[in-house]
Amino acid sequence: MTDQDGVIRAADFAIRAELAQLRQEHRDLDSAIDALQDQPRLDNLQIQRLKKRKLLLKDRISSLEDKLLPDIIA
Repeated sequence: MTDQDGVIRAADFAIRAELAQLRQEHRDLDSAIDALQDQPRLDNLQIQRLKKRKLLLKDRISSLEDKLLPDIIA
């Protein structure tokens, strides 16, 4: 194993750790949105903000997942 392999593995580990955190936050937002929607008085602005944050997280998750996959020329 070369030093470069160790650096790549450390980078992959950091990406996987961030992915786990972002996925958890995404699930937490799902729960928060569901809870807000179950309220008798809806706070549409807050729900909209949470959904926007959720979409941003989804984009970041997709970006990180792409970094973990090797480039394949088809």
